[in-house]
Amino acid sequence: MVTSPLWTSLSSLAQSPLSLVESVATAKLSLVRSLWQPDNLPATPLFGTDGIRGKVGELLTAPLAMQVGFWAGQVLRQNAQNSGVVILGQDSRNSGDMLAMALTAGLTAAGLEVWNLGLCPTPCVAYLTSISGAIGGAMISASHNPPEDNGIKFFGAAGAKLPVALQERIEAGLRGKTDFTALNGHWGRSYHRSELISEYVASLQKPLESKANWQGLRVVLDLAWGAAVDLAPAAFRAMGAEVICLHEAPDGDRINVNCGSTHLESLQAAVQEHSADLGFAFDGDADRVLAVDAQGRVVDGDYILYFWGQTLKNSQQLPENLIISTVMANLGFEKAWQKLGGNLIRTAVGDQYVQAEMQRTGGVLGGEQSGHILCSHYSISGDGLLTALHLSALVQEAGVSLAELVDRSFQTYPQVLKNVRVEDRDRRVNWKNCDPVQEAIAQAEAAMGEQGRILVRASGTEPLIRVMVEAASEELTYHWSEKLASVVQQHLAA
Repeated sequence: MVTSPLWTSLSSLAQSPLSLVESVATAKLSLVRSLWQPDNLPATPLFGTDGIRGKVGELLTAPLAMQVGFWAGQVLRQNAQNSGVVILGQDSRNSGDMLAMALTAGLTAAGLEVWNLGLCPTPCVAYLTSISGAIGGAMISASHNPPEDNGIKFFGAAGAKLPVALQERIEAGLRGKTDFTALNGHWGRSYHRSELISEYVASLQKPLESKANWQGLRVVLDLAWGAAVDLAPAAFRAMGAEVICLHEAPDGDRINVNCGSTHLESLQAAVQEHSADLGFAFDGDADRVLAVDAQGRVVDGDYILYFWGQTLKNSQQLPENLIISTVMANLGFEKAWQKLGGNLIRTAVGDQYVQAEMQRTGGVLGGEQSGHILCSHYSISGDGLLTALHLSALVQEAGVSLAELVDRSFQTYPQVLKNVRVEDRDRRVNWKNCDPVQEAIAQAEAAMGEQGRILVRASGTEPLIRVMVEAASEELTYHWSEKLASVVQQHLAA
């Protein structure tokens, strides 16, 4: 008969001098440590640009989530200035409950109290972590990824993404490279605290109370079957706007499927069909947003940063006229911002890198072309709903339409982004070691010279190699993006 560590520990109660409570606690910890062995982990790092993310049942399982919770609990507790809880939220994915319960088991096994918010946007977890005296937060979400994926991302006590150094300590524990701290019989408990979400909503509305009334503003919201389905429509209606909703129920089978911030076609059609002033598309966990103007044109993160940056600059609330963006930012945006006397610093792709650079430089505004926008005047994390509300307020105060603001701004350089699916994790992470790909990049750079730029990178959130080509002419852009994507497909995806 095969016996588990839990059964072995429990069966020894009659012979053991330990108390019942101590024995059960020891068994619980033994089970947590035994359910996931270091040999089961992939050789490449678990943490990407936005936490741990992958397909549920393959990379992400309940045993792994329990171990992640235990080691995250160890690291958060050791790094905390004082005792506190962990705030936990999730998006609408069907696997969310399983992973949330497993993560909670690990966190409580590490001696921590967990406050479970249930369905909520990622920035809600970040905000409540920052104001509640919590020692950390965790979100179960795969953001814009398809329904079969999920993820776990952590926040520190201040509500910012957990620093890379602490993520590495969690992973060291998972890989058996460090030992745990004895808890002496202290075990945490879990509580459902969905009522706290109202405090997050109030924080969004308060800065806008003095803004122009939004009566007559017609807005379409694509809620992506995700975390913003309840909060976003209510927030816009509270400001007086007329709201039309798409994909407006929490649906774990359809989250992000042909909708939301990665599929804008239905939003573009709805804005024009309903003669709306503008529209917004959120991703599954609502930490990012893209807009559409009345003509159906996409207003991405570059435009949002440009408009918000102008407003802050004109009110002398933008130190050094500085915006932090990433290597994906369009050259048209950069040149237009510099023409206004602004400064732009680029980082690697990922809002955690943008946030780190903002902290290093004292910048207050930053973000990504994909719609992660951070404005430290109002929030400590990227927040799609907050961004959508403030962009709407900006349009109302300008007294012109979003379409007119776009017409007055800048022309983007032709930019093409192609995604090549590379399932092999090692090949994907180590793509720079592929000589044919490097040779093709060098050939393209030599051919385009100063007329364009190339960015090839492994996605930190999906099994993809992303190939971006930007050039002064569409002909160059499409030619070299097709060429490079073909080489990546041939030598890495095959």
